[in-house]
Amino acid sequence: MDLQSIKNRFGIIGNTPALNHALNTAVQVAATDLTVLVVGESGVGKEVISQIIHASSSRKHNPFIALNCGAIPEGTIDSELFGHEKGAFTGAVDSRKGYFETVTGGTIFLDEIGEMPLGTQARLLRVLETGEFIRVGSSKVQKTDVRVIAATNRELLDFAEKGRFRQDLYYRLSTVPIRMPALRDRKDDIALLFRKFVVDFAEKYKTAPVQLDDEAKGLLINYSFPGNVRELKNLAEQISVLSTSNLITAASLKKFLPDRSVNRMPILASEANQTAEFANEREILYKLFFDMKKDVTELKKMFVEILKNPSMNANSIAAQLKGDGNKSFDGELAIDHNTMMNGQNGNLQSSFYTDASGQPVLLNQEDIMLHEEVDDMLNIVTLEKELIIKALKKHKGKRKDASVDLGISERTLYRKLKEYEIEDN
Repeated sequence: MDLQSIKNRFGIIGNTPALNHALNTAVQVAATDLTVLVVGESGVGKEVISQIIHASSSRKHNPFIALNCGAIPEGTIDSELFGHEKGAFTGAVDSRKGYFETVTGGTIFLDEIGEMPLGTQARLLRVLETGEFIRVGSSKVQKTDVRVIAATNRELLDFAEKGRFRQDLYYRLSTVPIRMPALRDRKDDIALLFRKFVVDFAEKYKTAPVQLDDEAKGLLINYSFPGNVRELKNLAEQISVLSTSNLITAASLKKFLPDRSVNRMPILASEANQTAEFANEREILYKLFFDMKKDVTELKKMFVEILKNPSMNANSIAAQLKGDGNKSFDGELAIDHNTMMNGQNGNLQSSFYTDASGQPVLLNQEDIMLHEEVDDMLNIVTLEKELIIKALKKHKGKRKDASVDLGISERTLYRKLKEYEIEDN
């Protein structure tokens, strides 16, 4: 099947070299069973590549299914993909086949593969390497013959370096990588795509198709389109429905474009360094908070040991903790048994330790016993809530941008907003 036939069949418009290269690669790899990783920004049409590969392969008469890994809850994705046995978890009243069992002989398209949990990634890697899988709650190994095409709008190698994606799975998926170009890199195709969309919407809504004057066409072509083809299609539909004139001028078009387009200009080296320094400072801050939590936990362990063994001195306990691999303290603990003990009852009444500046800090028994582990967790929760609020404020309530800044998925951010009852309006 030649390239133009592919474009006609799947409604693909454009003739830029990057687009043609992606389509040619898809047609060439279709005849094999190689795993393909489609890379590109959101809205560029990555799923079309998977459909072309399946339709041009020997599996074309077998099932094809597209799944969005970011849309499936983390607790059920294993069951969705690999199936489960009756009673495997709460609510599993019957056995269920997963997609790798029902689509055998066909093709599975896994969109947003970067959002897949690490445990599921390990299961997927086994399927890709051996063709074997195990249902949730079962010990029976089953075989499957499924071709996997994955897609992502993330840089998976960066995710791998941060421990959020398996590096071995990345190399197994990207046997044949196909990169779909962003719409801003296909400027010659923008006017053609817009024309196609407005004609389709005119037919749908039984109106005359709108047209752009030269100035409006130039404005459209030079817009950055962060949402790519999806955003262009939405724009064409808005104009087709809301425009009061069939001839769209630049002034009219500006009313439909966002007030501020995404800035995609290269940043200066100094700005890049500042961004890197900010990221490093944030990592250091996180580490500092967790180190502080660890130190407080170790201090409490020491006092619990003193309570249990009044005859032991603090230095011997500290030495034991240090020998167990725990971190030593900057402030030296000083306990006076005459101060600690009250008569013969052996009860700890008060103690003190000196901080880094040498100032004594008095601790009472009630303070030690009532200070529970939950306090540290509350501090971490408060910090996380404040960071989420600041990120939303910084990005004016845009969840997607805030989730990228926080280093979490948009789905996880939504769950956190519900959990902490944060309003993001």
